[in-house]
Amino acid sequence: MLTYIDKLAFIDLKEKKILSTLSLGKSVWYIPGGKRESGESDQEALIREVKEELSVQLISETITHYGTFEAQAHGKPEGTLVRMTCYTGKFSGELIAAAEVAEYRYVDYSWKEKSSAVDQLIFDDLYAKGLIE
Repeated sequence: MLTYIDKLAFIDLKEKKILSTLSLGKSVWYIPGGKRESGESDQEALIREVKEELSVQLISETITHYGTFEAQAHGKPEGTLVRMTCYTGKFSGELIAAAEVAEYRYVDYSWKEKSSAVDQLIFDDLYAKGLIE
């Protein structure tokens, strides 16, 4: 039986690189985002998560669905899948690592192997479309 972890991700691209984060005490990098709280829409949850993790304000009218990806969840029992619904958008403010985020950086395709399985699928998709190098 499959179990799903439903998550949202914010894809921010700059100079053919993608924004990635490293959480405190973790060895795997993740595209920023997180889980919805009860009653939140995707947009509300994404805005909240990005503000908590990176101290910037997503501009709601710029948020656009990019795609949804599924893969085995990192560090979870076999059959536990992450379903990652991804959005792009613009933000205001300066990126500052906050909450559980220890570090962030814009990375290229070579960073794929340092990322979670679902993020690797996203890296592949972005690379195939020529959006990252």
